[in-house]
Amino acid sequence: MSSQPLPRKPRRPRPVDPADAAGGLLLDLNRYVPAFITFIGNKLSNSATAYYQKNFGVNVTEWRIISQLAIEPGIPASRICQVIGFDKAPVSRNLAALQKRGLLTIRTAPDDGRTHSITLTARGRAIHDKVIVAALERERRLLSCLKKDEREVLIDLLRRLHENLGAVTGQSTN
Repeated sequence: MSSQPLPRKPRRPRPVDPADAAGGLLLDLNRYVPAFITFIGNKLSNSATAYYQKNFGVNVTEWRIISQLAIEPGIPASRICQVIGFDKAPVSRNLAALQKRGLLTIRTAPDDGRTHSITLTARGRAIHDKVIVAALERERRLLSCLKKDEREVLIDLLRRLHENLGAVTGQSTN
């Protein structure tokens, strides 16, 4: 029987003084908010895609589109892009795939022939109704380390950051 060394307990990173960097400033990834948001978002998206794909046959981008269409039936692709923050090309590809699978319909908007009205089909709504249960459970488990009042503060802070994105993007976030 071969004995393998026990895995080392991860060392806590030593605090970095950004001014000590030989080549100039360094980010302190333990305090740099855009990195935290990105890292959390990437990890949540990757695990959601794996779970949703395996259990419901949709990836996380498709889920975002489906959930937005459940909230705002009949919206155009531009509204989906605005809400989820994606460029038109990946949204269009995902819309085409969802339409091909019978989960949504895309029709010329009755009030404006230049835009399209996108709605979930009954099959798309059924997928939504299954995925939302898993999505809300994932959210519950993620936030379980916070007290109720802390969750409310977090949501308020995230909303304020979202509303302030224009300060760095130059674009409206609504």
